[in-house]
Amino acid sequence: MDPPARAILHLDLDAFYASVEQLDDPGLRGRPVIVGGPSGRGVVCAASYEARKFGVHSAMPTARARKLCPGGVFLPPRFDRYGDLSERVFGVYRRFTPLVEPLSLDEAFLDVTRSRALHGGAADIARAVKRLVREETGLAVSAGVAEVKLAAKIATDLGKPDGLVVVPEGGVGAFLAPLPVSRLWGVGQVTEAALARGKIRTIGELAAAAPALLTRLLGNHGGDLQRLARGEDPREVVPDAQAKSIGAEDTFEEDHLGEEALLPQLREQAERVARRVRGAGLTGRTVTLKLKYADFRGVTRRCTLPAPTDDGRAIYDAARAQLQRADLSRPVRLVGVTVGGFPGEEGQLDLFAAPAPGGGRRQALNAALDALSERFGSGAVRPASAAGERAIRWAVKPRGKPEDEE
Repeated sequence: MDPPARAILHLDLDAFYASVEQLDDPGLRGRPVIVGGPSGRGVVCAASYEARKFGVHSAMPTARARKLCPGGVFLPPRFDRYGDLSERVFGVYRRFTPLVEPLSLDEAFLDVTRSRALHGGAADIARAVKRLVREETGLAVSAGVAEVKLAAKIATDLGKPDGLVVVPEGGVGAFLAPLPVSRLWGVGQVTEAALARGKIRTIGELAAAAPALLTRLLGNHGGDLQRLARGEDPREVVPDAQAKSIGAEDTFEEDHLGEEALLPQLREQAERVARRVRGAGLTGRTVTLKLKYADFRGVTRRCTLPAPTDDGRAIYDAARAQLQRADLSRPVRLVGVTVGGFPGEEGQLDLFAAPAPGGGRRQALNAALDALSERFGSGAVRPASAAGERAIRWAVKPRGKPEDEE
């Protein structure tokens, strides 16, 4: 008997940061809300759907967003508040399956293949998740359902906002075929233009193209893209507790140039990764920085810490040091931070290695902060060091008591 077809859910909170601001301040609902850096060199972190009608989008310079939408409401990010709601949303996800792979604060893959016997079909599970997230947090989440990650992700994007798109079993190829090639992972403007020179504009045309043509147009990358175009995506949903490394990466809609533009994103990613590492009950001693430049060429920089850590500041400091080793004179389209070297992954840890400065105190502090955040919300207690850190000045206190705190 053949194994049952996989059932993968991709879930993405709609305009997450902006939606949280509208949730906490009802006076903002229906208005164009832009969350971003307050400085002249700041960038947009999120834009409500009302703001997007003016052409505002994430990673856009805040100064440009103000020109496009002079009547918009511009707010500094509140990462503590977003992290609190993200944890609650992910708690809903884990009621249906332990196989939850976070991609960011607002995005995740779920494997519900084995959950169907208890909770019904994959589409029924997606509807239940959407309903519970709305009831318990007030937020809208869009969902895509498919047999593979690629199709589930694209389905979510097509259904936004607050949508649910289901790819029929066995129908991944037919679902993908009419879509533009730009929908595929790894296809940016340069790759799209190269394919267009070969008269390949849809995913179906890419799937049917002669391998020799793709090699001529794209080199070795052509075969990988063709497999994706045919719906061949065997990647599993990997929860943090089973991962050999835990990371976060973000692709910018507009390229970033220079250290100052990258540091806020790096700090947010480091804290996001640290939260996931602690949630999985792990500590790691290798920190990897990943950069991808505007020409799609990538570079990684890795360092080994003197002792394993689950602390966001330690991860950020290590990643920042690696950033200073990279060429920052070139525009950057993607940045990511990964922690690995978990016990058992890189051999026996040195029992006599010197602990990181303040390591015991930091560990106790993080444990206490996590416990308080779970009880009272992430904004209840914040480290004093955040007040003086340039890269996280945006993490200001909420304007008032959140509606869902007791």
